[in-house]
Amino acid sequence: MLRLPGKLRWRVWDAPRTISSSFWENLKLCFNSLTYNHHMNSSYASDVCMEPIFWFVDNYTHLLGPFFVVGVFFLTSSVVFIAYWIGLPYYQENHPNLVVILVIIGNWLLLNVIFHYYKAVTTPPGYPPEELIPETVSICKKCIIPKPPRTHHCSVCNKCILKMDHHCPWLNNCVGYGNHRFFFLYMAYTTLGCIFLVFCGIEIAYFYVWLGVGDSWTETEPLVGHPVTYNDTGHMVPGPILEQYDDVSIKRVEHDLPVPPEEALNSTKRKAVIFVAFIVTSVILALGSLTIWHSRLITRGETSIESYVNQSEAKKFLQFNMEYVNPYNFGRRKNWILFLGLVRGRTFFRHILFPSNHKPEGNGLTFPTVHDNKTHKNEWP
Repeated sequence: MLRLPGKLRWRVWDAPRTISSSFWENLKLCFNSLTYNHHMNSSYASDVCMEPIFWFVDNYTHLLGPFFVVGVFFLTSSVVFIAYWIGLPYYQENHPNLVVILVIIGNWLLLNVIFHYYKAVTTPPGYPPEELIPETVSICKKCIIPKPPRTHHCSVCNKCILKMDHHCPWLNNCVGYGNHRFFFLYMAYTTLGCIFLVFCGIEIAYFYVWLGVGDSWTETEPLVGHPVTYNDTGHMVPGPILEQYDDVSIKRVEHDLPVPPEEALNSTKRKAVIFVAFIVTSVILALGSLTIWHSRLITRGETSIESYVNQSEAKKFLQFNMEYVNPYNFGRRKNWILFLGLVRGRTFFRHILFPSNHKPEGNGLTFPTVHDNKTHKNEWP
């Protein structure tokens, strides 16, 4: 007689839980099987999530560019107007010996800011020719035109840009071979100008903001209240008033509270000073950081795009125990000389400290590298 090894116990109340657990496990396995991607990682997932933003930037940044340019013009003009409206009269009254020096420095910075911004906006960054040229290293998949070295396609401009750094909406223009120097010097002089306003405006801010905080408090001397009256009997009873007890025998009130000057209580000027303080502080933090970042890139002889490309190449070389060398890095000093165009007799004092319209060296199609056999003594420093 065949006997079972154990008892079979059927529990009806366990069936839903068993079926449910099995169902969700199978559904999860099916979903993972259908959506499996060997190349899936956090970077790829973030790129997919950011795709709508990239699409908006590619399709609408060129429409927003003019508004950014108008915004820069408005903010710059308002800061300069307030500086002349409030700052200049204040220093003429309180520090007349410094007025000439501050006006010269301020207008020198302002001239450089206006000149370099105008040139950065209006100067073409440089475009490669459409015909096939010997310098071609690849063909742009979007433009279907030859791409020289260091050339990249701008999705906003829908063009290939020579030695492209990035597309700047504040310029409504790409930053590339033709206007990179103008863009960098605009940032540098704007940052210096804002720092100049901060140092010159500390005392003005104290006068209009700190002292003007008490504009809701007004001094009342002597004390004002209900006058005390008495008659000839010396009693406070109804009768003919002989004297009004309201001034001479009462000691005037004394206090050590600061009495704000009348000019410091001007709420319109105080708001204008606060507005300038907010703008220049924001510019120093934002544009100053960007200036430092681009200074580091120039020191290494690379653009913003090339910095990421070089980092990727360096990681690939490191896997084979090899060191990647940036072909356009000639050392700190020479990189700055090439970027600023201080060749052929140009000087830092004349062509950098003052507005200069000189163009970058070369044609933007070819660039000397550290691997070249030629020394380029006649063309490069």
